[in-house]
Amino acid sequence: MHPARLDSPPRRPRPVLALTTALALLCVLLLVLVAMRWSPLMDLDRDIARSLHGRALAEPDVTQVNRVLTDWVWDPWTMRLLCAVIVLVLLRHARDWLLAGWVAATCLVGALLQQGLKAAVDRPRPGWRDPVDSAHYAAFPSGHAMTATVVCALTLWLLRRHGAGRALWCTALALAVVSVVGVGLTRLWLGVHWPSDVLAGWLLGALTVTLSTAAYDKWGAPNARA
Repeated sequence: MHPARLDSPPRRPRPVLALTTALALLCVLLLVLVAMRWSPLMDLDRDIARSLHGRALAEPDVTQVNRVLTDWVWDPWTMRLLCAVIVLVLLRHARDWLLAGWVAATCLVGALLQQGLKAAVDRPRPGWRDPVDSAHYAAFPSGHAMTATVVCALTLWLLRRHGAGRALWCTALALAVVSVVGVGLTRLWLGVHWPSDVLAGWLLGALTVTLSTAAYDKWGAPNARA
């Protein structure tokens, strides 16, 4: 009988693979349904959008708060600025050129994927006789939702990698959840996106970061340690 080797534990199923597969399947499914203009989904989108638009008209103060949040606090360029700050911190303090480049590349890929899908699907935004806000380009997926998801998820991943304390981690997690969920809700409240656009932004953002971080752990991290 051979003694068990302590340095070779049995391999466990990788949850990252299951998560990536699930996210990819959901993204493809939602993309196909939107591209096909699947009636049940289109009807649901319209019903939710009409209901929220009515409330936005009835509550102008809340609508104004949503405008400030979506145009300044959670705007994609605000999120990209946060990403740029993170990259500079990695370069200046951690001297980690590979990780900094990886983070920047992930944000860039997310932006290119978002714009490519907008052009390919070319879904019209909701149209209202009495709009409370306006937006440009095609609707699917939501750029606000996807950008916030990518940047917030990357931030949490970096904090975990660098051993952030419990208080910092919990604070960052709460802010990330509020930002990702909140920006999607502002887009719906202001009537510039369909619900499935926002859902697609969340899913695609999560998939982008999951693939990127898994790739870094496999190929980037070993090179950084070498």
